Amino acid sequence: MPSIHGLTLGDVLSEHRRGRPLGTAVVDGPVRLTYPELGDRVDRLAGALAADGVGTGDRVLWLGQNSFRVLELLLACGRLGAVFCPANWRQTADELAHILDDLTPRVVVWEASEAVEKARGQVTLDARWIGSGEEYEAYAAAGTPAAETAADADAPVLAMYTAAFDGRPNAALLSHSALVAHSMALLHVRQMEDGFAFLACGPLFHVGTMMFTLATFQLGGKLVFTPAYEPGEVCRLIDAEKCTQAFLFGPMIDGLVEANAGGAHDLSSLRFVSHSPAWDAMITVDDSPWCASGMGGYGQTEVGGMLTFLGLGMGGAGGAGRPSPLVHVRLLGPAGEEVPAGEVGEICARGLSLFSGYWNRPELNAAKAAGGWHHTGDLGRREPDGTLTFIGPRLRMIKSANENIYPAEVERALRTHPAVADAAVIGVPDDRFGQSPKAVVVLKDGAAATADEIIEHVRAEIASYKKPREVAFTDAIPKKGYTPDYDALDAAHGGGAYPGT
Repeated sequence: MPSIHGLTLGDVLSEHRRGRPLGTAVVDGPVRLTYPELGDRVDRLAGALAADGVGTGDRVLWLGQNSFRVLELLLACGRLGAVFCPANWRQTADELAHILDDLTPRVVVWEASEAVEKARGQVTLDARWIGSGEEYEAYAAAGTPAAETAADADAPVLAMYTAAFDGRPNAALLSHSALVAHSMALLHVRQMEDGFAFLACGPLFHVGTMMFTLATFQLGGKLVFTPAYEPGEVCRLIDAEKCTQAFLFGPMIDGLVEANAGGAHDLSSLRFVSHSPAWDAMITVDDSPWCASGMGGYGQTEVGGMLTFLGLGMGGAGGAGRPSPLVHVRLLGPAGEEVPAGEVGEICARGLSLFSGYWNRPELNAAKAAGGWHHTGDLGRREPDGTLTFIGPRLRMIKSANENIYPAEVERALRTHPAVADAAVIGVPDDRFGQSPKAVVVLKDGAAATADEIIEHVRAEIASYKKPREVAFTDAIPKKGYTPDYDALDAAHGGGAYPGT
């Protein structure tokens, strides 16, 4: 028996079917569906998936470009207690094979590509493969409509690959309740109103696009899908569908300004962030906290998107603003103690929008949830006015005398030097202090700087005890995933003596 307090994505769809019978739910090329029509498709799709054995806890994988089918697959999986994963189809065959082997989906809906074909041949997988176009349509249409069921609102429904701590990504699991909670926080800060229309022109495997897709769905707005960002088509869709919001950032905006230089399309329905005089003249510059703050804040997939919003702390000292109204944030030290304002600690959180852990990662999940807090793996600082500043990834800590030094904070200061292209910081054994920080620096082409100049620059940026005592110059920083390979750096530059070793 479901709780009377639960609310699933299926419940949201059911309410819109009744309360918005004429409202447009999705637009995707020639496809236009009202909420009742979307609901009917979800019923049939859920029936087809169930006939293929998809049930509680099973996974369904999407490997393809943006489509309204991503939303209906998510909703159909939610009806069955299954988990839906839209994966990055642009990855290499080896990366896709890792996802297939890790997630072991029961059904894969895919768009033909050489990488997917190759990945499929690299794994042994007992799954139903369905082409994302006509084959999918025939599959869904043949399903016997599934009755509305009472799914568990706290059960995972969405998996998104992220957090490549060891060079391989992990699938963060988000429940119905977490997604609904995050949508409500975003609705509040963005001040989304009836009639809101979102253009999903960013990738749906990215939480930035997905979070606005789900918030628009939560509101009962119109979702406009396009396979990928193409400036001319995005301009056309904004005009034709009177889109209120789209997934856009600097270079994408510049592309729209160039594509619409002649004013062929009316973009005034778009209520967005100020960017340039030409852009501002084309759109309606929005004054909601979300847009007025430049869409700032701190987030990650594991918190549903945004943990903090700059729009809740505009004018404050911290560039990440303040937390969502539905979460609780603490800055914790190595022993789990809360650090005082002005000190750097790990950003830790709990609350309604947080994820349910990673798929098939019990040891990692235990570590990330230590002490009853989600440990984000990122560093921040609480400013005296209560706002938050994001510092960077924690990764590891250097212990010099009794002081904790986080490489990310020092690396951030190093990268503000005009001659520095990239940098990493390691701890090296020190007879007096136990450890001391050492910077490994890559200079920009044609630039010059001495070790002393770089050390003095860091001294001016952060507390003096955090400055590197040595600087080694190199041609490149080795990487593990997107972050420095600290083990390789230690081996090459004499690192060691870390706390706990």
